[in-house]
Amino acid sequence: MDVAHGRRLMRLRRMGRMPLISPRLWFRRVVFWVGALLVATVAVLFAQAANWSAAQFLHVIAGRPWLPFVLAPLGLTISFLLTKHVFPGAQGSGIPQTIAALHMHDQELIGRVLSLRIAVGKVLLTLLGLACGASIGREGPTVQVGASIMHAMGNLLRLPRPELRRALVLAGGAAGIAGAFNTPLAGIVFAIEELSHSFEARTSGTVFTAVVIAGATTLGLVGNYTYFGQTSAQIGNHAATEAVVLCSLAGGILGGCFSQALIIAAKGLPGWSGRLIMRYPVVFAAACGLALAILGWLSNGQTYGTGYDQARMMVENRAILPPSYALLKFAATVVSYVSGIPGGIFAPSLSVGAGLGSVLAPLVPAAPMGAMILLGMTAYFSGVVQAPITATVIVMEMTANQSLTIPLMATAFLSFAISRLICRRPLYSALARRFLALQGGH
Repeated sequence: MDVAHGRRLMRLRRMGRMPLISPRLWFRRVVFWVGALLVATVAVLFAQAANWSAAQFLHVIAGRPWLPFVLAPLGLTISFLLTKHVFPGAQGSGIPQTIAALHMHDQELIGRVLSLRIAVGKVLLTLLGLACGASIGREGPTVQVGASIMHAMGNLLRLPRPELRRALVLAGGAAGIAGAFNTPLAGIVFAIEELSHSFEARTSGTVFTAVVIAGATTLGLVGNYTYFGQTSAQIGNHAATEAVVLCSLAGGILGGCFSQALIIAAKGLPGWSGRLIMRYPVVFAAACGLALAILGWLSNGQTYGTGYDQARMMVENRAILPPSYALLKFAATVVSYVSGIPGGIFAPSLSVGAGLGSVLAPLVPAAPMGAMILLGMTAYFSGVVQAPITATVIVMEMTANQSLTIPLMATAFLSFAISRLICRRPLYSALARRFLALQGGH
């Protein structure tokens, strides 16, 4: 009788460890699902708050052309001081920090980089930057916020193995992109191509599940929308060849120069200028704000904010911006990033690319304006981040256009190759390596 009872207990224990029955595994699943849902909800709320902040800035300065010369320097100075003294580690886009965390082994250090406190600071300071006219995006910060939320869930679950915690961080970053852009496929591709630089069987299911939950949550909260509107632009084979080569060349060169400029700035400018910036960083932040105001004045206010409205109007053929827009937006994004405040480069880069495509369109008369704008967005974005598959998928999903898949892909890979001639290391990887060195994390 005792033997039979012991066998029954053994069978019950074995059944309790089965994946479909185990209470411990079901608890992990539920916590993980809740984390993915939270990431998407925060991404949607962050997007709405970012749009509101940028709109408030434009509303306040309307009819007051002198006001940005006060608000931008003051706002960037306050944001820089808060970043340095209250939320240290919140500066920049957030993607390099997430990549760095994926390569760290010290759990305490990872906890500092992906703390919920830093995530809150990232959101608040990005909104502050947009409220004072900075040319920044909120997609990069959303990646770090998503990774931080999932890291907190990992702490709640007390996961025993580092690879499981890493999978959660990777899934949080991917879910952040999916929720920020409403582009689930782009979230998966971005996680593989940019965040992890590999496809691992152990983590793929975790990433896919997080992205699906984030996508479904975003769909439920804001509906099935396309980030930059919709376009049905198509292009013939002969015109496509000219357009691809032209956009790739311009986007690759400009994107490579942008990335190289940010990498140089992260290391510190050489000579007296670098020493002056290191000695007076607050004055430098204020000077960056003044430069933003000047660029905004030159562009009639078009360079302020994420660039989302400008890109959407160009994609939907509702407006044609002046040829100077692309270069002025390029300069405003560089100035915003090097000032030391939090903020991403995704949306501004896509906006610069849209402006670049509109400038190049008259050089290829046989190509529709809409097609040239999409090719310009893909070329410049691929040149900046040097992630051609992500660039292709993001532009396709954000504009609901699959008819240009082959030209977009060709543009992305050619632009990537040209950018590599100027900037030898991918921007996010280089910044992550720099961040790791400063943190002593490898």
